[in-house]
Amino acid sequence: MPDSLVPIRFAVLALFALAALAALASWLVRARYISPFSGLGRTIRTATDWIVKPVERRLVRMGGNPVNAGWWLVIIVAVAGVIALSFLGWLQGFMAEVRWSAAGGTRPLLATLVRVAYSVLVFALIVRVIGSWVGFFRYTRWMRPFYFLTDWLVEPIHRFVPPLGPFDISPIVALIVLWVLKAILLAGLGF
Repeated sequence: MPDSLVPIRFAVLALFALAALAALASWLVRARYISPFSGLGRTIRTATDWIVKPVERRLVRMGGNPVNAGWWLVIIVAVAGVIALSFLGWLQGFMAEVRWSAAGGTRPLLATLVRVAYSVLVFALIVRVIGSWVGFFRYTRWMRPFYFLTDWLVEPIHRFVPPLGPFDISPIVALIVLWVLKAILLAGLGF
């Protein structure tokens, strides 16, 4: 990992540790291992409710057990931390590539543009697939941009490649098509 991301990595690790500690304390009170009416229980609830309550409300709306809200908080912090670190690493590499391509002329700049477009489309396809697994589809407000970016490729493929039972393989075919298209364009540019 690049040196500039080390402080951010430690910050994410610290947030994860705090979330785990808050989840453990909240769970001990909610599962009644510590009496919620004791001084310690009230202190723990006061310290953890501001962060655990929103997760608990969402969990109850989805039919889950509110006792597990703290552990869902830990999972959310871990996933968000991994996503943030991955994005920052990608952004750092992207900035280095842009500096390199700007110094090299038009062809490296076009190659960088092809790679960036490929990365954005692959990311949009992955978000589209994972969103469909958890019940977020085309008309969910925050999913619309991902469908907008990928419909031009997935929908024509979907017409020719039928689903295999419950599995829609058109996004996988779209990934292969994007990869081949990227390879052809980069080979045409001499990279």
